[in-house]
Amino acid sequence: MSEIVFLVEEDPEGGFTARALGESIFTQADDMKSLREAVRDAVNCIFQMKKFAWCMIINYIALTL
Repeated sequence: MSEIVFLVEEDPEGGFTARALGESIFTQADDMKSLREAVRDAVNCIFQMKKFAWCMIINYIALTL
């Protein structure tokens, strides 16, 4: 695994959700700063037994129709 892509969406009840595409990882938070920390914690929790370096890039694009 070299990349995990997260789909970030606004939660209708407030805050944001992040769902990994191709992995069973889901998390949510009240703001983007907290979401970054929650994603980092979730990835570390799932892959704690594997030693590898990774970086996180979150691009959030709000679409309004």
